[in-house]
Amino acid sequence: MQAVRKPTRPIQLYSMTYSGHGHRVQLFLSILNLPFEIIDIDPTSGDLRKPEFLARNPFAQVPVIIDDDVVIFDSNAILVYLAKKYAPDSWLPTDPVGSATVQQWFSLAAGQIAFGPCAARRLKVYNEELVPMGTAVGIATKLFRVLDGILSTTPFAIGDHPTLADISAYTYIAHAPEGGLSLEPYPNIRNWIRLVELLPGFVPMPKAPPA
Repeated sequence: MQAVRKPTRPIQLYSMTYSGHGHRVQLFLSILNLPFEIIDIDPTSGDLRKPEFLARNPFAQVPVIIDDDVVIFDSNAILVYLAKKYAPDSWLPTDPVGSATVQQWFSLAAGQIAFGPCAARRLKVYNEELVPMGTAVGIATKLFRVLDGILSTTPFAIGDHPTLADISAYTYIAHAPEGGLSLEPYPNIRNWIRLVELLPGFVPMPKAPPA
């Protein structure tokens, strides 16, 4: 889907190759066909703690975008910014119900997705513990059961067309097997993943290398 307007120069995206949070932003930029360049941060380099990066995000995290003179951090906040500035209203509904439902999925992205499939992947691939593996598996299993039920009645997260809800949720769920979580029991989630991957402009996140 084409953006309704274009930035005056390429948007800079500070990210990491295997960051699902960063991939959310890259995916949406690509779907909107916006010009952008990725500045890949090596997590072992210490660059996140340098003053110039902390001036962009004092929490020392990616992703961050720079769009002309505007600096935005936090993946979901960036999605909202891009949708409001460059995208058709369909990506971020303005009606009360649609807007609230997208926000519910943002809460899932920052909650159950982050502490379920994201945490399991982070522990298995990087040996970084957000929560114990048993906790992550339990959160992910409950999440997947609920989402598979929701997606049995609608092709995309909140209806018949994609929104930011799908963009915010996709990456860590699609890469759940990297955390040892099977998606085989969830046919509706697997179909939803397929539909997201069929969107024009879709770009995959590389599979994380084994630990």
